Amino acid sequence: MSDLRIGPRVTIAASELSESFTCSTGPGGQNVNKVATKVSLRWTPATSAGLSEFDRDYLLLRLASKLTDAGELIVICDEHRTQARNRAEVRVKLSRVILEALVRPKRRRATRPTRSSVRRRLDGKKRRADLKRSRGKSGQDD
Repeated sequence: MSDLRIGPRVTIAASELSESFTCSTGPGGQNVNKVATKVSLRWTPATSAGLSEFDRDYLLLRLASKLTDAGELIVICDEHRTQARNRAEVRVKLSRVILEALVRPKRRRATRPTRSSVRRRLDGKKRRADLKRSRGKSGQDD
């Protein structure tokens, strides 16, 4: 197994990844009963040397619900009939999970509405109020 490169900032060493294989429940007919094609990939982000301290803290916060009690992230793949394709796919899945978790939302800058948008909003409210007022009683009851 080789190192897993995830973008320009993160590379996970092969020694940090642990693969295990079991019989799959996916497609494959009788082959499913004979060959261990399901791949489980385990990685512990808290002890990973491939992450900066800044990225590690953020990643642990974002992935907290997906980590086991031991702090491992487990990604499983049994979509394909062969172990080799599942091994490749599980690495892609892990990369995708990490990349999505490392995306930081843009900070929102407080803005003010423009003068014309305020005027349009107030004009609309005034028109609506006039329309509702015109529906009311005529003012003279006999």
